[in-house]
Amino acid sequence: MRIPSLIWILHFMNLTRGLDNTKILRFRRNSSMSRLCPAGCVTCSALNGCLSCKPRLFFHLELDGMRQRGSCLSSCPRGLYGKRSPHISTCTRCKEDCASCFSENFCTNCHPGHFLFRGKCENSCPNGLTANTALRECTECSTGCEVCVRRNTCVRCRADLYSLHGQCHLTCPRGFEPDVQLMQCLPQVHCQVGEWTDWGPCVRRRSMRAYRKGEETRTRQVLRSPSVRGEPCPHVSEIRKCAIKKRPKSPNRL
Repeated sequence: MRIPSLIWILHFMNLTRGLDNTKILRFRRNSSMSRLCPAGCVTCSALNGCLSCKPRLFFHLELDGMRQRGSCLSSCPRGLYGKRSPHISTCTRCKEDCASCFSENFCTNCHPGHFLFRGKCENSCPNGLTANTALRECTECSTGCEVCVRRNTCVRCRADLYSLHGQCHLTCPRGFEPDVQLMQCLPQVHCQVGEWTDWGPCVRRRSMRAYRKGEETRTRQVLRSPSVRGEPCPHVSEIRKCAIKKRPKSPNRL
């Protein structure tokens, strides 16, 4: 049954019950009691709520238990759209596949399993567009992208392309290197070493012919190992020649 018809029925029921001296509140705009109607109502009923609305407001009929109650709204709830007419403006339900709509033939959001495309909710998206399950819409992806959440945010690139920051690349840009297993561009990691230790003791090697000549060594640790294409580590040990100090003679025993 159409909403305007229901409104006339509510008016008729209201008038009939009034004649039977039942507890009905029906107030005209010029009535001193009209302030008892809900906000936005011109006429109302205690049982059925608003019966007519002020200009520019939408009449919305909803179930209240087993009873239907009317209300006057400045905008319609989700799943309904405002339909204006010279006599009464009403909230009308969107099409079944629309979660919300702007008009009868223009959806703005879709139910799960449907995807928004040019104001329609479709079961699948046309070629060249990705069915975005998060946004429930058909998204146009950038070149080389197979699945995206929006045009500039790709989540799956073509098999021969590398992914970096939501974009697809044939080769990785400077400062990054390709991971052929993950098909991603990863930041290059350069080697990082610590400070040199102090020089160690002077030690004579067997191969040294000179008496009292030796070598001393110092080292430094690798703090961060490089990636495959990162800058390699410098040498972490140094050796230099040294002179072995003469040991002091032990005092003669008494």
